[in-house]
Amino acid sequence: MTGRWHGLVIDTPDPRGLATFYQELLGFVRVQDDDHWVVIGDAPDRPGLAFQLAPDLQPPGWPDASPPQQMHLDIAVQDMDQAEQHALSLGAARLPGGSETFRVYKDPSGHPFCLCV
Repeated sequence: MTGRWHGLVIDTPDPRGLATFYQELLGFVRVQDDDHWVVIGDAPDRPGLAFQLAPDLQPPGWPDASPPQQMHLDIAVQDMDQAEQHALSLGAARLPGGSETFRVYKDPSGHPFCLCV
């Protein structure tokens, strides 16, 4: 082993806003909060999600891959309809695609993510 996973960094024009979105969606806590860099996680000493300032971000396309999505989060949920309502109330938007086991959304910065059962 060379190292251990520390976190995933997501570009956004609004680090605090997008961190708040995922903090509420995932039930995480804020472990670092600077103007250009915000980190959330389930504990300060565990891997987390970081949000870094990218003022000129071009959101990924969906289902068109221009620009490509490069990565997305899959979030496991117990009740798809309840999770969808919560995500939408936080500022997510439903995207085309999905199946009985997953639905596709975009976060407030335009990054795709899936809710999965």
